[in-house]
Amino acid sequence: MSDIVTFGETMLRLSPPDHRRLEDTDELELRAAGAESNVAIAAQRLGSASATWTSKLPDSPLGRRVVGELSKYGIDTDIVWSDEGRQGTYYLEHGGKPRGTNVIYDRDDTAISTAEAREFDVDLIQGADVFFTTGITPALSPTLRDTTTNMLKAARQGGTTTAFDFNYRQKLWSPEEAKETLTKLFPGIDVLVIAARDARNVLGIDGDPRQVAHTLGSQFDFTTVVVTRGSKGALAWHDNTVYDHGAYETETVDPIGTGDAFTGAFIARRLDGEDVPTALEYGAATAALKRTIPGDVALVTREEVEQVVSEDDEEISR
Repeated sequence: MSDIVTFGETMLRLSPPDHRRLEDTDELELRAAGAESNVAIAAQRLGSASATWTSKLPDSPLGRRVVGELSKYGIDTDIVWSDEGRQGTYYLEHGGKPRGTNVIYDRDDTAISTAEAREFDVDLIQGADVFFTTGITPALSPTLRDTTTNMLKAARQGGTTTAFDFNYRQKLWSPEEAKETLTKLFPGIDVLVIAARDARNVLGIDGDPRQVAHTLGSQFDFTTVVVTRGSKGALAWHDNTVYDHGAYETETVDPIGTGDAFTGAFIARRLDGEDVPTALEYGAATAALKRTIPGDVALVTREEVEQVVSEDDEEISR
């Protein structure tokens, strides 16, 4: 059994090299990319936890490519193979200001959009310490809204801690749809991770991030609420106390997956018995390192993360 089980879609990411446009490139770089698998990889690399990513994929070369790539990062995969449905993909154009980064999804009629909770190994979920998924998953289909609800319920029934990244994607659904669906999941969630902008724009919770964390913590039955603030770092509400940690300085090569790296590291350190401030520290350092690495995955070591933390501590003490 794994210590952490994550559930969601992993796509294939296709990117033109050298900041080129899709309409003008002769090459595309291919990588596996998904929030939930990213978190599993980061959690396993940053702690002593073992991790499994579970999903539904087409029994095709593309589906097998996803599993093959994730397996080389050391996590386990538990897959429902389907003879129907496509492999989801997305296209990513990197660009500096003012163009910015552009994402084009191609994820209609995918195999995972038909996934039902009964297809998955409930013992795997209930045998884990943490079950993790995100707000991306229920955005993909009405079926997945029910599936996400049922899998969170199954985890809770087995005594597994449930962790959830709100992870709103405006290209998948409207703020109104997201709020209606995701707040219905809140009673089944122990640890919530949410961006301050999503709390404001989707949930309509005003105030500074500390107030947002207190509001969510008091309004719903979460044990921990983590509010991320981009370049300003993150804070966490736990036991009615708010802990704050800034972001580490970084040179950005690829920002995609930064939030997943943070969340994976945070969960890993909590699983290893560290307190919330330490988990925030590791999450922030892992996020900073991820931004220096191409692709979605945080290919970092615990030693590298601890070096970032120790150098910052030395700078503060001078």
